[in-house]
Amino acid sequence: MDAFDPTPPAWTQSAVHAWEFCCPACRSLCTESHRVWINRRSPVFTEDHRRKWQEFYECQCGTVWWAWSSDRPPSDLVKPDAPETLRED
Repeated sequence: MDAFDPTPPAWTQSAVHAWEFCCPACRSLCTESHRVWINRRSPVFTEDHRRKWQEFYECQCGTVWWAWSSDRPPSDLVKPDAPETLRED
């Protein structure tokens, strides 16, 4: 299973929208999911012209859920942006 496969896998058909970025049934994080698929063929553009995608997860409890990529909480694995230097005029 390729998370970036352009064709949605059959298991995504029963997905429910999670309003928080975790399983709506057991509250497990996406990192604990058995399978993942990202719908990269149909991005949605936000008001500030950024793209977001639907991310589908099959949880360990059997629930299939999806959430917007823009709702993903910050990760410890990503380096924070370097702080801007302040200019004094």
